[in-house]
Amino acid sequence: MKKEVLRRCIVTGESHPKNNLIRVVRTPEGNVIIDPTKKANGRGAYVVARQEAILLAKKKDAFARALETTTSEALYEALLELVRES
Repeated sequence: MKKEVLRRCIVTGESHPKNNLIRVVRTPEGNVIIDPTKKANGRGAYVVARQEAILLAKKKDAFARALETTTSEALYEALLELVRES
């Protein structure tokens, strides 16, 4: 029996199964990317796949703080588009 892997959302603080979250990674080169495989190398941060959570992350600039780097408007737009598709 496999153990369910939980991760905490940086916005809501809720723990969810890893598969229900979106992972954003700061790569060793310093780029910030969305990681659909959830296995990319680098520092990662998770957010719940809900539009309200992503908008709140944008307002608080949560990914910039969690990943200790600057983030672009395009990242949040890509996250919103990803949530709309699913």
